[in-house]
Amino acid sequence: QHGMGMLLITHYQRLLDYIKPDYVHVMLDGRIVESGGPELALELEEKGYDWVRTKYGTAESVN
Repeated sequence: QHGMGMLLITHYQRLLDYIKPDYVHVMLDGRIVESGGPELALELEEKGYDWVRTKYGTAESVN
């Protein structure tokens, strides 16, 4: 429905087979560091989350 919104926080891309997001955001250390469309969720599923920590310079591993 137009004008409605939903916030869904998940690490499971498979859930997005049932709920089609307009936007995907990646949070790291309490801030949004990446934003994109559904293709970002697919990239995270394929590559994991370590590339996010590498790109944004945090020391510890996500996985």
